[in-house]
Amino acid sequence: MKITKTTYLFIFTLVLATWYLILGIYLNHLGYYNPESLFYIEKTKIVFEGIGNRLKVMGLTAPLLPFYSTFVFSSINSYLAPVIASALGTAALFFLVARSFSKRIKDDFYIVIVALLFLLHPGIIYMACSGKAIYLVITFVFLFFLNLLKFYRSNTTFHVSIASICLVTLIFCDYRFIWLTLFFIPLVLSITLASLNLGEKESIFRLFMSFNSPSLRRKLINKTFAIYIILFILPVASLICYKLLNQTHASDLNYFIESPLATWTVLVDKLNYDTTVTAVNYQLPELSILVSLRVIYFCPLILFGLYLLRESTYQVLTILTLFGFVEFLHIKYDKLFLTYQYYLIFLFAALLCLMFKAHTIRNQKALKIALSLIILLQLYTGYIFLSGSLITDERRFITTLTQRKPNIDQGESQEIAAYINSLPAEEHVLMDDAVAYPIAAFTNNVRQLTLPYQLDQFLSAVETPYRYDDYILIATPKNPFTGYTQLNDKYIPEIRRLNSGVNYKRVYETDGWILYRVVNTQ
Repeated sequence: MKITKTTYLFIFTLVLATWYLILGIYLNHLGYYNPESLFYIEKTKIVFEGIGNRLKVMGLTAPLLPFYSTFVFSSINSYLAPVIASALGTAALFFLVARSFSKRIKDDFYIVIVALLFLLHPGIIYMACSGKAIYLVITFVFLFFLNLLKFYRSNTTFHVSIASICLVTLIFCDYRFIWLTLFFIPLVLSITLASLNLGEKESIFRLFMSFNSPSLRRKLINKTFAIYIILFILPVASLICYKLLNQTHASDLNYFIESPLATWTVLVDKLNYDTTVTAVNYQLPELSILVSLRVIYFCPLILFGLYLLRESTYQVLTILTLFGFVEFLHIKYDKLFLTYQYYLIFLFAALLCLMFKAHTIRNQKALKIALSLIILLQLYTGYIFLSGSLITDERRFITTLTQRKPNIDQGESQEIAAYINSLPAEEHVLMDDAVAYPIAAFTNNVRQLTLPYQLDQFLSAVETPYRYDDYILIATPKNPFTGYTQLNDKYIPEIRRLNSGVNYKRVYETDGWILYRVVNTQ
């Protein structure tokens, strides 16, 4: 019986998933954790093991879909759940990309190129093995642009509807992609012009013809408005509903993007920026004009892809919206660095360019030679870009992977958590997981912890800790997050002043944390 190409792709997908899992589990064994995966681990523990009202944690933890993706695998191993999700998700992304290539190009060379990228590219390995939700972002970016490019060819609004659904999902994977809609507002007019059945090919002349003909003008306006509705109404409505949900349960429309209790990005992104700009070996921050140049440096394949699309104005403009998007993000979030995923989307945009145009090139031999050289360059720049990243976590990943030495970045959190784990089960610790979520993630029994999700109990414990808890975890002045929690070095003196009959004894101390025991009450 003949084995189909789809079967071969599925088998290689399983091999790829196994490869990613082996690397991810090995890195986990070496002690590599990133803030995002630890945040999901801690919130998952609260949902499944916590006491009290956990509805807000379950519904308002953001990004929402990456958080939910860890639920499926938390029963296997809570610490490996994010890694398993990212490994299997990235393998599924390979199958999606390779299957899309096989439908449009019969030459297996391009599938081999895709397979090599997924097997060896440092950025894709980082996406698959780090436990971060980059795979979800990339998957829905790919599907969004794939369906838009399909629309140009088929002129079927079904593809716009699917693109709209992908955009909704993308926003719930990373809220900042809501700004991508800004760059499609003017582009929709071009999309509509492209869909009109006119003999003229040049955009300006098509627009002139449309506005000078009452019937064409009416058709252009109606179709433009219809595409606006199809493409944008679902994302806008979904976001409004979710914000109302935040207002109902947290009394804040923007709780999911502004509260450190709801998302890991609020403090970690700021820490990454502050650490870099105040470092002794100062690194040049991202400059607005240079962001696009960094994109090209990271992904030279995108220039090759845009060259292939040179005769398709609308397709080129669609891909160029990504350049405008990352430039906009850098301007709007000027105190944050663009993370790796915003550069990695250009690699998959370049693959889309190849998918739609590579088969139209007559000299396939020259194309394949050029593409092979660019892919080799792509692998090199991917490694250099990751190892020289301005973000600590991204550098730590590639360092741990290449040097194969234990990673001690979370050693302090594991040390404090180990001490808490050694305490009797009936003793409780007051802790603010807005800043101490890594410690909570490594704690075996989350029921021992009094955390902010237990709103009334936590507020009462902060005011009178001796009535509710046996220990208090305090952030020291050396802790970079000390200014973002009440439980800092100013807390104990203030509590002592309010009630001098209570004593607090230091029982465990690290550079960033001090654990106090309540030793006497009156």
